[in-house]
Amino acid sequence: MRTIDIHSHSVPHGWPELGEGLPALRIDSEREAMIMLGDREFRRIDARCWDAELRLADMDRDGVARQVVSPTPVFFSYEETGVVAARVARIFNDRALELAASGGGRLIPFCQVPLQDTDLACAELERAVACGHRGVEIGNHIGDRDLDDAGIVTFLQHCAELDVPVFVHPWDMRPSVRNSRWMAQWLTGMPEETHLSLVAMILGGVFDRVSEELRICFAHGGGSFPHWLGRFENAWHRRGDLIATSEHPPSHYLDRFSVDSVVFTPQALRLLVDTLGHTQVMVGSDYPYPLGERPVGAVVERSDFLTREQLDAILFENARRFLDLPGT
Repeated sequence: MRTIDIHSHSVPHGWPELGEGLPALRIDSEREAMIMLGDREFRRIDARCWDAELRLADMDRDGVARQVVSPTPVFFSYEETGVVAARVARIFNDRALELAASGGGRLIPFCQVPLQDTDLACAELERAVACGHRGVEIGNHIGDRDLDDAGIVTFLQHCAELDVPVFVHPWDMRPSVRNSRWMAQWLTGMPEETHLSLVAMILGGVFDRVSEELRICFAHGGGSFPHWLGRFENAWHRRGDLIATSEHPPSHYLDRFSVDSVVFTPQALRLLVDTLGHTQVMVGSDYPYPLGERPVGAVVERSDFLTREQLDAILFENARRFLDLPGT
């Protein structure tokens, strides 16, 4: 078992009632619960979200040596004040450490922070890392503020200075009449959100301003970005009067970020490898949610175009470097 899963989520079973407007957990049985947003049912979850023993059993079945465990994004609370979100983050992060402690060293906790308040976000990052978190998961935007927002850039630079890896997850896909059918917010909105934020990282000059030491990974294969890099590159050169706001064309920055492998087919994985390079792709699963991949790493293993070196890189070597883990 060598595979490292860079993308999974948790929800603490003992989540407290924190007040109106904040996510709550309705316990329906010992093995099932419902995430509630006020009176609205958001998502049904099961014991794999909080039970380390169940996680480890699934990891054993899938040949996963270690798994990064990040928050479920609905708990970010970015729409609240920074003080409220900091309280939520502190509780979530402490409970996540309890889950990781039950994992025998195989569960790697990533914290959340009140990203809407830069000072509070930096403070909670420092506290969480000091307590045992190995990285941080952030949402890809805060309302209309994308990743090139000055406060978020300051936070990303702080992550680079602390040598803390960042995992960016799309969230808060705003509903409309057209995207409220067929889970379209997840099927089309999530890829679009990640694509837009990568565009903001490049054209907003984030990669030009933030230290090259920043380790940052984008979920779901970078969304639709890899597919449309050619269009992006063409526009940068042909309409530089409007979008050539970065120091270099988009293709220059491809080694500045990683993506996970949650793309479900070898054909899609080939696009990632051809576009970004095999050193920029890491196994992810989105465990334990229904739109995730099981068995973990199956698409990578089925991709017969990969050499043994490339397989090893995607299955564990890239993640080992991203997480700063000792060699195996």
